[in-house]
Amino acid sequence: MSQKKPNVILTRKLPESVETRMRELFSTKLNATDAALSRAELEDAVKTADVLVPTVTDKIDAELIAAAGDQLRLIASFGTGVDHIDLAAARARGITVTNTPGVLTEDTADVTMGLILAVPRRIAEGDALVRSGDWQGWAPTGMLGHRINGKRLGIVGMGRIGQAVARRARGFGLSIHYHNRKPVHQQTEAELEATYWESLEQMLARVDIVSVNCPHTAQTSNLLSADRLALMQPSAYLVNTSRGDVVDEDALTALLAARHIAGAGLDVYAQEPKISEKLRALPNVVLLPHIGSATIEGRLQMGDKVIINVQTFWDGHTPPDRVIEAML
Repeated sequence: MSQKKPNVILTRKLPESVETRMRELFSTKLNATDAALSRAELEDAVKTADVLVPTVTDKIDAELIAAAGDQLRLIASFGTGVDHIDLAAARARGITVTNTPGVLTEDTADVTMGLILAVPRRIAEGDALVRSGDWQGWAPTGMLGHRINGKRLGIVGMGRIGQAVARRARGFGLSIHYHNRKPVHQQTEAELEATYWESLEQMLARVDIVSVNCPHTAQTSNLLSADRLALMQPSAYLVNTSRGDVVDEDALTALLAARHIAGAGLDVYAQEPKISEKLRALPNVVLLPHIGSATIEGRLQMGDKVIINVQTFWDGHTPPDRVIEAML
């Protein structure tokens, strides 16, 4: 690579310490307002940047990549998921794509576990009742929920986050079941005392809580379809901290409204930030604003990874977090 500093464009505002370091190392253009770039602004960015640093809110599709100048050599995404980037189109143009894996595992697993606790125990409903001023005090049958100890947790996607969720869940007395493209290592399975299900349909029909922890890819899009969701027990709960497109949101909403599924905890949605009025009106759903990775520590580590990926690439080496293939 050239000895000159790369022209790096950030699409969103990042932590100040990360931005400052990037300004020191690279010729970096910041987004001071933190408003998502418009399509026209993204097109301008890819025409001038050597390195684009987008986030999950930026759609880097084939059309945008086709509009990029020849100088764009690296898309260093600030985030783990890469479903917002057309990897095939980038590869065809010779553009390397990197992400920030690993640093968000524990944060996302914490939020997942929080939802696993919050939904059966009706924590959000209880908070709303107290704030309304209508709470009449303790009662033997007031705000009855369900215990999670002794229940079966079915994890869809047993990668880093899925395994971190499993470790937490075992501490709460849940038995671990999982569906993955292939079984995890025998030692990991033994450590987690986990039961592997090759058939997602068979697992969904047998577990009490479903946690969606797989990435969004062409293979996992609408993975939890209407037919598969209908297999869940009426007493079961669903938690999704992965991507909204993995679950048929309309079907889930209908099943929740009819109490064919007992409840859900969601941190991601199909049309973020838009959430249907029907879903928002349901009392048996806990809705979070995509905060699975939202910790100060995590954001700083993400920034460090972006910097390392950019510097390594510009020095002429393969960046450590080069994206090759998204896997379930």
